Amino acid sequence: MYNRIMRSGFFTTLISVALLLPMGVMAQSLGELGNTGGEIFTLSVSPQYPAPYSTATLSFISGSLDLTNAKLAVSVGGKNVYQGSVQPVAVTLGRTGSITNVTATISSGGASSNQSLTIQPEDVVLITEPVSSSPPLYPGKSLVPIGGDVRVVAMANLRNAGGVASNVATYSYAWTVDGVQIANSSGIGKSAIMVASPLQYRTREVSVVVASADGSLVGGASLSLSSEQPSVRIYENDPLLGIRYEHALSGSFSISGTEATLYAAPFSLSTTGGAPLMQWFLNGASAQTGSSITLRPTGSGQGNASLSLTASAGQSGTATANLSLIFGATSGTNLFGL
Repeated sequence: MYNRIMRSGFFTTLISVALLLPMGVMAQSLGELGNTGGEIFTLSVSPQYPAPYSTATLSFISGSLDLTNAKLAVSVGGKNVYQGSVQPVAVTLGRTGSITNVTATISSGGASSNQSLTIQPEDVVLITEPVSSSPPLYPGKSLVPIGGDVRVVAMANLRNAGGVASNVATYSYAWTVDGVQIANSSGIGKSAIMVASPLQYRTREVSVVVASADGSLVGGASLSLSSEQPSVRIYENDPLLGIRYEHALSGSFSISGTEATLYAAPFSLSTTGGAPLMQWFLNGASAQTGSSITLRPTGSGQGNASLSLTASAGQSGTATANLSLIFGATSGTNLFGL
């Protein structure tokens, strides 16, 4: 293009005239372009798939207008909600499937351009199901294990503008993990995906786009996974009350009777390869494996011992717990047995 202009005096003359035009004429020309369907600014919505009763943020970008000195007017459903300098504007959305009509008008140098869009929030929620350990009947939820897996389930409720729900069985799911589309886990009815846990101190981004059978209704959701350190707790297994889950033992534990049974519960260790390995140590020496251990002091007198426990799931994670055991009531030998 530069060589063509240098060889043609006609092109050179045209450019010289354009540079001498007043700035007001240039602005008017841009405004006319916008009003006839050209896009002199870009209107975007964040998040891309907003949830019902949430807030969506409108953002504006232009390569031809100086937005710093421009004015912005935003109307929602025909009602003016914002007027002032160009900046991000928040719009409050309604119920699932409701349509919010938004019009944005930008004015500069006596000319204006506008764009309109519709926002239709759909209800999509992601639920994590870590494949990790937790005690039976535990009311809480285990955490994302180190070196394990997490099952992510999408719960979708897509409705049209009239509030009528579409058939859940026909929904299609498009899964993305760390920006990569997972084709073999996507498709009609594939509402769940198995994701490998991220490395410790890192995160993994999981997102899904859910669409109705005819593609007229679309929603989405995303979440960030981070693995957590596992732990193990020791509880007393009372012969009458059972496992005392209400009180985890720590520091020291006194054996008041002839014997005491302790139970270990691992939290958030990966169970992809099976149940975690539980290894008990008494005074530093390996005692036994399994979730329970029964301690029986022998001889007479008072004494103490150290008890430690290691819970592991292969090379993916390890948790430890320690107790100082106190036994006996009178002086005597310090023999301790199982």
